[in-house]
Amino acid sequence: MDRDLLSHLPVVVAVARRGGFALAAAELGMSPSAVSHAVRIVEERIGQPLFARTTRSVSLTEAGKALVETAAPALQDIAERMDRIRSVKGRPSGLLRINASNIAMPLAVTPVVAAMAERYPEVTVEVFADQGLVDIVGEGFDAGIRLGEMIAQDMIAVRLTPPFSVVIVASPAYIGRHGRPGGVADLANHNCIGYRLVRSGALYRWDLIEDGKDIAVETRGSVVVTDSLAAIDLALAGVGLAYVFEPLARADLAAGRLVQVLQQTAIEEPGLFLYFPRRAAMAPKLRAFIDTAQEIGRASLRTPGRVA
Repeated sequence: MDRDLLSHLPVVVAVARRGGFALAAAELGMSPSAVSHAVRIVEERIGQPLFARTTRSVSLTEAGKALVETAAPALQDIAERMDRIRSVKGRPSGLLRINASNIAMPLAVTPVVAAMAERYPEVTVEVFADQGLVDIVGEGFDAGIRLGEMIAQDMIAVRLTPPFSVVIVASPAYIGRHGRPGGVADLANHNCIGYRLVRSGALYRWDLIEDGKDIAVETRGSVVVTDSLAAIDLALAGVGLAYVFEPLARADLAAGRLVQVLQQTAIEEPGLFLYFPRRAAMAPKLRAFIDTAQEIGRASLRTPGRVA
């Protein structure tokens, strides 16, 4: 194996994963020119271009796709084996990349990362917040965090939170001005804080229960957000009704800063799960995250707080 070729393969994989030279350079801590040089060396050794470049995009050629499909899993396997070797004489170490939904940070990730920083300082946890589902293996992530119903069956899933409900909340000031909605149909007469799905661009329809049946309700209002915590802030400010996961609003509900309306319509979600391919479970850095998360989860059940 050409040693120059081998040393530059991680750069090629990073460009493919990030979809650009500048983004790959930022991830790798290299200059864009150094990334371009590394890719050029590999292309010269192979004798074929790996990327089709335009002023606006970078995409893999057929040869590039074949190389990345072979190299990426091999490099990942080498990295995981090195982590296991290092952990034999020491503690878990390395970069743990997690792709998580936006709401996972306050609900499940922050307390785990805080504990990991104390227990395993040689592990760096990188959390990429993303609304949509991604191929965590193809995108170079060690694990993902999503609602249980969204996880592919071929993945190992570890529960991070108990099930929780999705509630409609508003401030007492808003209720004082506009009253409580009397039923689902009455939502049309209220200012409902909308939620935009970033990947699809669609407005999220509120999933509710009416007469024992699941329904999806289109709402209207004066503001649209892409983050649940922003919806809570707006509800606290008296802007309108917000549709949020109950643990995010639990402290405000308990303190009376928010009130729940249409309680009978609330659906229940299965909770958040960490998921990963079967072979990844052996990586010490991921095992450390799982063990820490499960310990914190058990403690949270004994001591109720802001998040479940």
